[in-house]
Amino acid sequence: MNYLEFEKPLAEIEGKAAELRAMGAANPDMDVEKEASALDAKAQKMLVDLYRNLSPWRKCQVARHPDRPHCRDYISALFDEFTPLAGDRGFAEDEAVIGGLGRLRDRSVMVIGQEKGHDTQSRLRRNFGMARPEGYRKAIRLMEMADRFGLPVITLVDTPGAYPGKGAEERGQAEAIARCTQKCLSLGVPLLSVIIGEGGSGGAVAFATANRIAMLEHSVYSVISPEGCASILWKDAEKMREAAEALRLTAQDLKKLEVIDRIIPEPLGGAQRDPAVMIKAVGAALGAMLAELDGTSPDALRKARRQKFLDMGSKGLAA
Repeated sequence: MNYLEFEKPLAEIEGKAAELRAMGAANPDMDVEKEASALDAKAQKMLVDLYRNLSPWRKCQVARHPDRPHCRDYISALFDEFTPLAGDRGFAEDEAVIGGLGRLRDRSVMVIGQEKGHDTQSRLRRNFGMARPEGYRKAIRLMEMADRFGLPVITLVDTPGAYPGKGAEERGQAEAIARCTQKCLSLGVPLLSVIIGEGGSGGAVAFATANRIAMLEHSVYSVISPEGCASILWKDAEKMREAAEALRLTAQDLKKLEVIDRIIPEPLGGAQRDPAVMIKAVGAALGAMLAELDGTSPDALRKARRQKFLDMGSKGLAA
């Protein structure tokens, strides 16, 4: 278990309990269970206190936790007969974006998601979930295929943002993001999006311009990272805590602002503490959101999706 900075006191208690049990296992004559159980109770209370009212910056830290279930974990657990589809048919395969056909509860769907990777090697291969233009163009290709065959599209969003490198800009990063967003708006099939970790900037919007948008309880969704915002406004990345407060990037804030439609509760201590429970909850939410859109005509889906985002703009101006 990896512990976040604010979880260090919890790490000490849980570590002591683990040490006691290891000592007891090595020496059966030692009775350590009572003391270890007392430490477990203390750790549980501390965990409740820590997660009762997380600040926006702490939610950012939880959203970035390396042990959170990632796109591949959700696809493996929720989608039967998943068949990956690669390449944008124009330049290259982008491994930051996973996409393909699968079955969710016996229903054929197209699933597209951003994958950060679990270890150093996979993170480098996946470019830390930061897609290049070919990743967005692959997503466009798969959305067009889904539209042609009448398949709902499900997107799993987890990215710090689009890749800002020189090569990506030379190959039309901004244009690719804009066209991906445009494609989301034009689909005549249900489009569902779940922000499972970070929803960073246009890199997230290009996948999340959806009929229904859900966020995990401790995920974040913003136009810029807190560090980037602090660097621009205050010329000091260390002011990221103040930036996180100002950005209104938590699921709770965005639900109040009607930017998202639902919040999916996480296990106590975050999704990383019980990935299986978290994945099951996301599956249930996807099933419920699909059911809400069943029987809706293609024109009605397009109209409702466009109106959803137009309403966000008008409400923002009114505020």
